[in-house]
Amino acid sequence: MSNRISVASALRAIIGDDGVLDAAETATRSAGFMRPDRLKAQALARPRTSDEIAAVLRWCHANSVSIVTQGGLTGLVHGADAEPADLILSLERMRAIEDIDEIQRTATVQAGVALQTLQDAAAGRQLMFPLDFGARGSATLGGAAATNAGGNRVIRYGMMRDMVHGLEVVLADGTIVSSMNSLIKNNAGYDLKQIFIGSEGTLGVISRLVLRLREKPISNNVALVATPGFDATVTLLKHMDRTLGGALSAFEVMWRSFYALVTTAPAKGRPPIPQRYPYYVLIKSLGADLDADPLRFEAALEAAAERELIVDAAVSESDSDGLAFWSLRDDVEQVARDGAPVVFDVSLPIAEMERFARDLGPALDSAIGDHKLWIFGHLGDGNLHVIVQVPPSG
Repeated sequence: MSNRISVASALRAIIGDDGVLDAAETATRSAGFMRPDRLKAQALARPRTSDEIAAVLRWCHANSVSIVTQGGLTGLVHGADAEPADLILSLERMRAIEDIDEIQRTATVQAGVALQTLQDAAAGRQLMFPLDFGARGSATLGGAAATNAGGNRVIRYGMMRDMVHGLEVVLADGTIVSSMNSLIKNNAGYDLKQIFIGSEGTLGVISRLVLRLREKPISNNVALVATPGFDATVTLLKHMDRTLGGALSAFEVMWRSFYALVTTAPAKGRPPIPQRYPYYVLIKSLGADLDADPLRFEAALEAAAERELIVDAAVSESDSDGLAFWSLRDDVEQVARDGAPVVFDVSLPIAEMERFARDLGPALDSAIGDHKLWIFGHLGDGNLHVIVQVPPSG
């Protein structure tokens, strides 16, 4: 009997026949977002509970089988890639929202719950889970914690680390460590959860979480604006943050090349403002006053235009307008339409971004020759998405 069969058979005896895929079944699955390849592993285990995770890890620990944990496979840095000798541990069957406490404003969830699933459930209780990014429909909350995900609202609500009250984690030997705290302020000893947030599964498998919710905003104002230069973009960020008095929730910048890509056929989006400007900014404000907040938002934009920080703008008049603006920023798949891209997340001080972007093109010309380069990202929290594509070989 081959080792592949023995691993699958042994794990089926532990968590059931439907809980384990063998190597051939695993190979029918995509390796992830915007990837043409398939998964490779001895087997893929799909536990339903923390106890089942513990049993799988305990067996693998005893039999020296290496494990790669996978969530929604929406990451672009190959951090969840497995080798043929590995076992993949998928949290896809742990998708229960166990509790939403409207008074404490917390959600207790299993790690396989998709981000959008919790967002929708919280909204139904007039609450909000503020973490947000384009892969919200597939990315899991356990994966978001394991990678300390950021997204579009870091400027106001912080990283995933700032939204986690408590965790339950299964260690490599099957030990379950529970730190399911539900309090914002808890100074009782070491904050164990911080060891595992951002550890990317290297220290243990996050199985359950207690997450902080916020009150659901009442107003939602969005604008897509163009700026004449990078200095004006940075000044606009400070101006909007100060003028909106803490309501600024997103400040996403697109360099012209990316904006042109997502607003030119065959992309579905069309340019709300012309493609001739160097920078485009998505600005979002969340507030609590349906009457006053739009007036304040428009006044802030008008003041910015008077200072020549904005040279063109489209302001949402409805939720559908705002979603249409954001769909441009989220249409990342356009970067793969002429071949496989190489994707980077680069964090650096805001003051260094313009020089970095200016020097990167010539540096790539020298290093690799013909290429395409797109830059966009969360300027407000110092993070840029840098995407490089070279012509397909052959």
